[in-house]
Amino acid sequence: MRKASITRNTKETQITLKINLDGKGKSKIDTGVPFIDHMLNLFTCHGYFDLEIKAKGDLNVDCHHTVEDIGICLGKALSLALKDKKKITRYGMAVIPMDETLVLVSVDISGRSYLGYKLPHKKGKIGNFDLEMIEEFYRSVVNNSEITLHIQALAGNNLHHLAEATFKAFARALSQAVSINPRSKNIPSTKGIL
Repeated sequence: MRKASITRNTKETQITLKINLDGKGKSKIDTGVPFIDHMLNLFTCHGYFDLEIKAKGDLNVDCHHTVEDIGICLGKALSLALKDKKKITRYGMAVIPMDETLVLVSVDISGRSYLGYKLPHKKGKIGNFDLEMIEEFYRSVVNNSEITLHIQALAGNNLHHLAEATFKAFARALSQAVSINPRSKNIPSTKGIL
């Protein structure tokens, strides 16, 4: 089983995160930020990962540090769980509808950090959650897992639908990328490393 545990303690946040890439879609998530809990539960369910997160942050300031640091922990855990990256499929893509919304997500477990993030609305509020925190979350995941991630809305305007579709599509694309290719014996690169 490809699993990892991360603990992060700063003056702003205290986070423990556990992931099993070969899970069944079970989650136990308590971040103190209800909207991000909802998104991470979707991610877990649609990617068939097992994910546990316990986070305490300086929410009296705002949710920025908590959401960003959860992304950092998830990125580091992905990298650890993938170990040497042998036999992985490497690439994954998903196009997910959510009512009027259609979102495309493409992942390359490349060893190179890059985030392409194109949504029609990058600012706004979903309840009391700042939409711009979604991009910060993905940037933290990408920078700490060294993956290339493209997220693009092909249609849609509802902020909740846009956010939800990105998490579902990311889960499906990542699940595909981390899956074991039974025909592969090595790292999926002509360079020999990722």
